[in-house]
Amino acid sequence: MSENYRSMWSDLGLDLDAHDILMNLVGNAYQATFLSQENRPDGMSYFDFVMSEVHGLRIKELLDEKEAGRKIIGSYCVFVPEEIVLAANATLVGLCSGADFATEEVEKLLPRNTCALIKSAFGFKIGKVCPYLEAADMVVGENTCDGKKKAYESFGRLVDNLYVMDLPQMKSGEGRALLKAEYHRFKKELEGLTGVLITTESLKNGIRTVNAKRAALHRLSSLRKHAPSPISGLDSLLANQVAFYDNPARFTESVNKICDELEKRVSDGTGVFPEKRPRLLISGCPQAIPNWKLPAIIESSGAVIVGEESCVGERGVRNLTDDSGDTVDAMMEAIVDRYFQVDCAIFTPNSERLDHIQEMVAAYRADGVIHYGLQFCQPYLMESIPVERALKEKNIPCLSIETDYSMEDVGQLQTRIEAFVEQISG
Repeated sequence: MSENYRSMWSDLGLDLDAHDILMNLVGNAYQATFLSQENRPDGMSYFDFVMSEVHGLRIKELLDEKEAGRKIIGSYCVFVPEEIVLAANATLVGLCSGADFATEEVEKLLPRNTCALIKSAFGFKIGKVCPYLEAADMVVGENTCDGKKKAYESFGRLVDNLYVMDLPQMKSGEGRALLKAEYHRFKKELEGLTGVLITTESLKNGIRTVNAKRAALHRLSSLRKHAPSPISGLDSLLANQVAFYDNPARFTESVNKICDELEKRVSDGTGVFPEKRPRLLISGCPQAIPNWKLPAIIESSGAVIVGEESCVGERGVRNLTDDSGDTVDAMMEAIVDRYFQVDCAIFTPNSERLDHIQEMVAAYRADGVIHYGLQFCQPYLMESIPVERALKEKNIPCLSIETDYSMEDVGQLQTRIEAFVEQISG
């Protein structure tokens, strides 16, 4: 990134030396993980550019928006409705939580056996290395798991603009009523922050913008159903990750452009890998930038990832929002309906997730499933047991992986995954 951004980072309060270390680590990991791939679609050059400027040009764009009076809303979860944010003349961006940073300092505030994603969010703040977090006018936390719920009590002492959204834990009438109340409370808070009253027209436009983005990602996912796969799992994951940061209209255009290219590959019978490979589905915890460890190991072990049953994947974009309402209240109901279908592991019971995994295995013609759980992430680790049991009853091979953001277990994971790939290849 250009040295011209250093004054911008300094003005945001970043620790420039620590930020240099982070950017070097991410840059080297990106080079080794993505740019070393062969036969990549030409359209991936856009996403390479986005990553090269993820803390540079994109941050400048956000600061320019702020200068023009637009508010920036940062979030950690797909339950934060982008449709409402856009309708209030604000921009939603994902916040950094995909790598270890300032771990020793974090563990002075949180127990050591806290999941890596939560500790990462704290580390990026304490280490002063996330420009998205420092640029945000509001940081939205959400009470998904117990770990996050309690962690936000401490996080609120680190940031002065934290807004915490409560989420239901059961798929019931009462649960939906809670989500509806929270979304209306969020809408009112945004209107107060931005000074913009959400109207029927602005909310409809917000819904259509987000629907277009999700539809483009649906199109990308559908193309991965073909054999041979026209794109690697790593590159498709990257597109899903960039969706949380990029300008939505520009992102949608870029995804549709690469889909045009992939459709030609499918028509020509061209795959991203030269030989037939086992097709795997990853299921479980979200994978935020730069958490690329597990998919890199999988695809270097002779398999291709054809789908992600994840918040950074199909779970996050599965359903579109009905935009046919002619009042704000009607469209708010549609937004609640859409998000209440998300089958996060926080819900109990959560049979819909088991059904969706099996549906994805069939639709993507997967030969097996790798269930990914972040260490100390109780909801997904607990669900890994019934998931594995249900898949084995259907004779679908499944391997449960529990790991964190460190690289210490790469050798062990490589051995286990290579054995799994060999097993399903036979």
